[in-house]
Amino acid sequence: MNMHFYRKLPIPQVIKQEYPLDSAMEEVKNKRADEIKNIFEGKSDKFILIIGPCSADNQDSVLDYISRLRRVEDQVKDKILIIPRIYTNKPRTTGAGYKGMLHQPNPDDKPDMLKGIVAIRELHLKALKDYGFTCADEMLYPENHRYLSDLLAYVAVGARSTEDQQHRLTASGIDVPVGMKNPTSGDLSIMMNSIKAAQSSHTFIYRGWEVKSSGNPLTHAILRGYVDFAGNCISNYHYENLVALSELYAASDLSNPSAIVDTNHANSSKRFLEQIRIAKEVVSNRNQNADIKKLVKGLMIESYIEDGAQKISEHIYGKSITDPCLGWEKTEKLLLELADML
Repeated sequence: MNMHFYRKLPIPQVIKQEYPLDSAMEEVKNKRADEIKNIFEGKSDKFILIIGPCSADNQDSVLDYISRLRRVEDQVKDKILIIPRIYTNKPRTTGAGYKGMLHQPNPDDKPDMLKGIVAIRELHLKALKDYGFTCADEMLYPENHRYLSDLLAYVAVGARSTEDQQHRLTASGIDVPVGMKNPTSGDLSIMMNSIKAAQSSHTFIYRGWEVKSSGNPLTHAILRGYVDFAGNCISNYHYENLVALSELYAASDLSNPSAIVDTNHANSSKRFLEQIRIAKEVVSNRNQNADIKKLVKGLMIESYIEDGAQKISEHIYGKSITDPCLGWEKTEKLLLELADML
């Protein structure tokens, strides 16, 4: 086999025992889990914002950002529930580039997966303990989910992973909302099939065990736009797109029809400032159509302390080293404006 087996990593149970939740943190986690579940089940009218850096690259700046979210949520909590993005795994289309804190807890150093596992757990723990936030992360590697499974409020499955069987089956055994992004081709039938699979019970192999999942009724759609055959970004957040998705759900037997709209990626053609306009358009469309309002539970926004993106070597505090993000001043203004619109 053409790979070097470097070292055996600790199993998730060991890491959880070394870096545990205390009873106060569990209470906060459970309360937020109930609030989020009620939104996806239609029992609460609050609007979800899954918001934060494209990738978590530095503990200090990520926690600084989250502290700012905490202050804003205190102003908008009657209408908005904020789930910070702490995305610790970064998918790379060609395999090149920064793969996230799991791989490199220090982007300037060589990969170290053991340090990475500890770093991502510590970061999620601090967000919960110090700021009362359970957060979102992307499930890039299904076998690694259990290192964070007792901490997460929300799990996203990326556009390149939605078609993967192991992602779908693992999602069926997760007890928090899992968002399935439409694939990069834009074929919504693939996304709907992934939701159906994840909402169903399955027997499969997971981390060397034969397991049986119960199915996850909170699995739902994420619209993130797509790329056509000529390489052009095509958005799918508009009024007609949301009506079409509502009709797809109506023709299915899926539980809790729900969607999150990703304001970046192909929806914005990665023009990060467009997220402001897109977010407002989606909320306006919810206000115009009862079916859209029932369907769209929230937005996913890429935001950090500084506008834009940088190279790893630049070391600008709070500026993304992957996709460009909306800076804090614009983010704070947008959150307050969205609360007024809801």
